[in-house]
Amino acid sequence: MDIIIYTTNWCFYCDTAKRLLNERKLEYKEINIEEKGWGRGKLFELTGGRTVPQIVINGNPIGGYTDLLKLDSSGSLKD
Repeated sequence: MDIIIYTTNWCFYCDTAKRLLNERKLEYKEINIEEKGWGRGKLFELTGGRTVPQIVINGNPIGGYTDLLKLDSSGSLKD
């Protein structure tokens, strides 16, 4: 599974999403948009979302932390 998570330094939900992925022992690539100097427009171009975190699984943007939690609760995150 290929997971990318777009984050910022100050984002509580980013930390929570990374914690969930770590607990599930799922590897991910983190891209901090602040460190890259990217604005919300660039994030929107990449993911279709403007808030952080934005999570992309196997090339498909799934949304943010709440969406990740829904996938995990349904068992779909394992697949």
